[in-house]
Amino acid sequence: MNMRKSFLIILVLTLCLLLSAGTALAKPVTITFWHAMSGSRLGVLESIIESFNATHPDFEVKPLFTGSYAETLTKYVAAYPTKTGPNMVQVYEVGTQTMIDSDAITPVYKIPGMLGETWDWAQYVIPITHYYSVDGNLWSMPFNSSTAMLYYNKDLFEAAGLDPNKPPTTWKEMEEYGEKILASGVVDHVYSTGWPSWIFEQMMAYHNHLYADNENGRAGLAKKVVFNDEFGHKVLETWTRLHDKGIYIYGGAEYSANSAFKAGQIAMLIQSTSSLAGILKASEFKVGTSFLPRFEGYPVGNSVIGGGSIWVTKGQSEEELRGVWEFLKFLGQKDIAIQWHKGTGYFPVSGAALKALLDEGWFSADQTFLTAFLQILAGRRDTAAATGVRLGPFVAMREHFRAALEKSIGGELSPKDALNEAAEKMNALLKDYVELYGK
Repeated sequence: MNMRKSFLIILVLTLCLLLSAGTALAKPVTITFWHAMSGSRLGVLESIIESFNATHPDFEVKPLFTGSYAETLTKYVAAYPTKTGPNMVQVYEVGTQTMIDSDAITPVYKIPGMLGETWDWAQYVIPITHYYSVDGNLWSMPFNSSTAMLYYNKDLFEAAGLDPNKPPTTWKEMEEYGEKILASGVVDHVYSTGWPSWIFEQMMAYHNHLYADNENGRAGLAKKVVFNDEFGHKVLETWTRLHDKGIYIYGGAEYSANSAFKAGQIAMLIQSTSSLAGILKASEFKVGTSFLPRFEGYPVGNSVIGGGSIWVTKGQSEEELRGVWEFLKFLGQKDIAIQWHKGTGYFPVSGAALKALLDEGWFSADQTFLTAFLQILAGRRDTAAATGVRLGPFVAMREHFRAALEKSIGGELSPKDALNEAAEKMNALLKDYVELYGK
């Protein structure tokens, strides 16, 4: 071999080594994601993120569980000014106005244009996008959207002499059924709820009743709550009366009541649809689901969106923003949305996923998953009351309602006085918020 050929071989080998080394050294862009998913939901989320990372080698989403919804929102708000926050964060619906006013995020509707793309936002389920939109533009990406519904134990219904295929549809029937179930002796208490503050908000929306002024904070920052009127008092008085009769038992602020239902200690539960998959898996009885009970003689509104959405931090690099956008698009893909729905009970966010589920007979095989869709699609969507509340200090405001409920069922205050006290404290929070963020 002459000198020239040896040199060419060495040169080619060197270039190959350099190229392979460059490939090995090229690292995917890291995308940090703070979230509040725990329990069975966490496993489903981690599986989806693993799928994304495996199919998108240029990016690596790194999830971090940051505590409860409230803790995650608090940590994010604290981290943003110091630039120690994530690329994207999951925030529950009561944090929506806080995020809009934070000046910390890039609205998702702007991202495709920033990256030279176009995007059809109509592909997502309308009641979900309506909640997170401002002037028709979507500010956060729908992800773990839910609503509330009634779960019931069909076996206990039969044992109490009730038709397991006819759950109560009104609060009057909740009381009548409750009395029969108690009289049968199958349980010591009949029903409980998760997220009682949210269930009260659901009652407002479900009966087309505003929770706060300025169109529930959608026509401008709300300055006062308006739920403490005849209808609001009726709701809390009903719940208190049912508690006094032993029908209703207080189940805490979030998911604690689920355990009593899964154990067969109560016959009914009003809870988020996101609990459905876990309840079905853990319950050794036939589970039924139905619409929320109504108060007769009041207008029809709609159940409203709960759960959370994903917000994008402002000021990140174009490469990071590209990675975030690819992940958000990935979550909306038909198969991924179906995986998320089946694994949790949260709504699939896209119309294509919903159609695919209908086509495969998913809802026919297990109609418990169909209830929430029928409920939210059956109601009206043309009023602020039916669309849902958006308030700046909403997290703290919910605590005041919870305190009112506890004082009412505990006999410390009458339902009316407890609700009025909560309203007064909430209005003080709204006043401070308007002073900070009002224009």
